[in-house]
Amino acid sequence: MDNKRRNRFRAVALASCALALLVVVLGAYVRLSDAGLGCPDWPGCYGHLLGVPESEQEILQANRAFPERAVEADKAWKEMAHRYFAGVLGILILVLAVMGLRNRKDPGQPVGLPVFLVGLVIFQALLGMWTVTLLLKPVIVMLHLIGGFAVLSLLWWVYLDTGTERLIYRQRLSHAILPMLVVGLLLLIGQIILGGWTSANYAALACVDFPTCQGQWWPPMDFKEGFVFWRGLGTNYEFGVLDNPARTAIHLSHRYMAVVVTAYWVALLIYLLATSQATASLRIASVVTLLLLSGQLTLGVSNIVLHLPIAVAVMHNGGAVLLLLGVVTLVYLARSEAGR
Repeated sequence: MDNKRRNRFRAVALASCALALLVVVLGAYVRLSDAGLGCPDWPGCYGHLLGVPESEQEILQANRAFPERAVEADKAWKEMAHRYFAGVLGILILVLAVMGLRNRKDPGQPVGLPVFLVGLVIFQALLGMWTVTLLLKPVIVMLHLIGGFAVLSLLWWVYLDTGTERLIYRQRLSHAILPMLVVGLLLLIGQIILGGWTSANYAALACVDFPTCQGQWWPPMDFKEGFVFWRGLGTNYEFGVLDNPARTAIHLSHRYMAVVVTAYWVALLIYLLATSQATASLRIASVVTLLLLSGQLTLGVSNIVLHLPIAVAVMHNGGAVLLLLGVVTLVYLARSEAGR
């Protein structure tokens, strides 16, 4: 692959990663500041494709057109800012796919994944629309969150995949390490999904003490009601509709799964740092991932004991995606090394 074209492609991929991270974090902020329905329509906001109603006349007209949701300009701007950045990200990903197709004859040029990302972003936009039109239905909100994480993770993989010649390998990695990393990745994805379900059902404050919940290790919980993934249409899910036992079941599922994921990854990362099979790149990625895991645990506990301050909650969301990127990097490095 020609160096100039490769570097240009990598630059666009890296810029896309940075913007995708911003979109994910901004989406969390919109959600946590209760601005997810700041605009009751899509893709515009009270009929405005650019900007939001702000003048007295515009607000009056908007309130007449959407009597079910009065204009709150600050929330509307948060939601539209998220949409604008997401739109720019979609354009960047389209550019990345076009570049990949144009350079498809170059050895080492990723093509399939950038093209797939175009389709994924389109589906992600549909989920964004349904988040609004279906009034924050939890399963849609959760899928929208997971979609954002998936877009960023795949973009990061594309970026890594155009720079393998810069990695320095010492010896062939044991084939047993890659499956262990993949299992860890699946566990982390499951935990992220649980986190998304916790947020979508407003269950983060179902327990406000730690390490117990409501003063008990096993308080009253309703798992059956807490994990109903599809409910009837027409319900407004803003601020949640579940009773306390159902929210408690969701919260504690996320909390106890965190213990499992942490134990697995701490053991695996210590093994990677101790084994002679690991390359220098894998060791560095292991240290970074261990630090990210420690930070994410601290933020998770802080969310509980500090009663979910927005800044900490947003950082917890950002920490989850950074931890995911760390794990994806480990899997990529192990896969590249095991295949050599």
